Amino acid sequence: MAAKEKLEAILNVALRVPSIMLLDVLYRWDVSSFFQQIQRSSLHNNPLFQYKYLALNMHYVGYILSVVLLTLPRQHLVQLYLYFLTALLLYAGHQISRDYVRSELESGYEGPMYLEPLSMNRFMTALVGQLVVCTLCSCVMKTKQIWLFSAHMLPLLARLCLVPLETIVIINKFAMIFTGLEVLYFLASNLLVPYNLAKSAYRELVQVVEVYGLLALGMSLWNQLVVPVLFMVFWLVLFALQIYSYFSTRDQPASRERLLFLFLTSIAECCSTPYSLLGLVFTVSFVALGVLTLCKFYLQGYRAFMNDPAMNRSLWKHFRAVSLCLFLLVFPAYMAYMICQFFHMDFWLLIIISSSILTSLQVLGTLFIYVLFMVEEFRKEPVENMDDVIYYVNGTYRLLEFLVALCVVAYGVSETVFGEWTVMGSVIIFIHSYYNVWLRAQLGWKSFLLRRDAVNKIKSLPIATKEQLEQHNDICAICYQDMKTAVITPCSHFFHAGCLKKWLYVQETCPLCHCQLKSPSQLPGLGPEPVQQPNPGAEQNTRPGDAAEPPGVEHDAGPNTDDNPSQSSGQVADGQDSLEASAETEGSRGMDRGTSPCEASQGAACAAELMAAPEGCPARDPRVSIQL
Repeated sequence: MAAKEKLEAILNVALRVPSIMLLDVLYRWDVSSFFQQIQRSSLHNNPLFQYKYLALNMHYVGYILSVVLLTLPRQHLVQLYLYFLTALLLYAGHQISRDYVRSELESGYEGPMYLEPLSMNRFMTALVGQLVVCTLCSCVMKTKQIWLFSAHMLPLLARLCLVPLETIVIINKFAMIFTGLEVLYFLASNLLVPYNLAKSAYRELVQVVEVYGLLALGMSLWNQLVVPVLFMVFWLVLFALQIYSYFSTRDQPASRERLLFLFLTSIAECCSTPYSLLGLVFTVSFVALGVLTLCKFYLQGYRAFMNDPAMNRSLWKHFRAVSLCLFLLVFPAYMAYMICQFFHMDFWLLIIISSSILTSLQVLGTLFIYVLFMVEEFRKEPVENMDDVIYYVNGTYRLLEFLVALCVVAYGVSETVFGEWTVMGSVIIFIHSYYNVWLRAQLGWKSFLLRRDAVNKIKSLPIATKEQLEQHNDICAICYQDMKTAVITPCSHFFHAGCLKKWLYVQETCPLCHCQLKSPSQLPGLGPEPVQQPNPGAEQNTRPGDAAEPPGVEHDAGPNTDDNPSQSSGQVADGQDSLEASAETEGSRGMDRGTSPCEASQGAACAAELMAAPEGCPARDPRVSIQL
């Protein structure tokens, strides 16, 4: 990002913060108490403060102006701030001129200035101030007509011409009136600018809503206004002002305990309005993002944002991961203990304590699974039931999480029924019950049913014998490991029972041919015995992606074989021999053209599986497989 773009991004946030601060002040302002204070003071005779409804309308006008300032485009917002700066400079010029006239009246000297050093000093100071004001106004308004901002220099010129002091007072008032008329003329000439801006903004909003919808409009405004960063900066400014106001009223330095108390008290004071509370939410989210980034950097250094699935054998990296887990195990538990010691228990504190306990439980389950993986790593052979053990560990700590959430709901309901009832507390209980109890129970029960169905399907599949494994002579197509024990699917594919069970958690089809896995008794023409392979060297398992059939391939139905079964079987045998011969011929041609033996054997396997595929599985054309 270039320096100009960074500056524009900073200005986009900094120029909108005062509008949110104005909204916060208007929310804190109590109009009724304000008028009660006015009636007790000497200002109750002022006509401006006698019309309460006028002040109420001004209160709502302030809300409207704040929202307008918040949603203005950056270019118009910068222009508005420049106009406001020009008004402040003109007011500063008026103050300089008034102070000079007052000091001259107090001195009473009407002679030449160069004969009186103090008078000359006052004149030069006022002259330099007025020149600076005029120059800055012309630069801000981007005009060379500097005389438009030099009306406050008339009293200086009159004093230089030895005009009497009473006349200088009249000239100063004339300069003020002239400047006010200039401001009124500028406002009148730009009176329709807000209307034109609102009209163009409305037209653009209607076009965006018609083309993209309300959601796209909301996301566009969210990104243009940079809402999270804007509210975070607003809350940090409030927090800094709160800290500054505390230290500015205290002469003695605060102790360490008082600093912690000051920190917590300032955070609480900065959450008294919805705007400040929303700012705290975004601040906490950014702090959490920073902590997460630091944790990633602590765990993996500069490679923290790169995926590295390979197991790392560095002891230092293992130590960093385990130390972070131990910290997340101990610190939330200690925080929950300290909360119970120093505060009286209520529903909100119980939510914080339950979150801390859940964090410790999740880390404890993660550490236990890590120990299991390390034990399996040091073993010579993998543990076959490792997935079941990990499932039981995850199920145990998820059950504990469910019990903790259930206890929180029970305590909240009892406090609502027998204690104080609040709308916010009831809403929190309802949300907590739905997301942390009901949805969690549904997900757990669904996971249990899927696992039970997968186990039942695995048990219903026949187990391959040693002769079948030796005849098959292949590896598991899921884990690419040798098969000492395997199960046979109805489509005559061999897999590890554990690998196929994990596959069935995701979908209920064969990983190779994507047939629906049913029990052998449900398939027509197949008994409980496994189907023998017609060619042990041809039908070998390939990867799951290689067995998928390309869309749009049509197959011939073949002759009708219902009348003559023997002829049908003979035709099928002849067709199988011819297909195998054609596959071998095409494989030899492919090898002659530079095709690898693996591609040729794959084509032969596809041709053999065309005749061996049972009912319900998609047939494949060997010619298409060989070409692929």
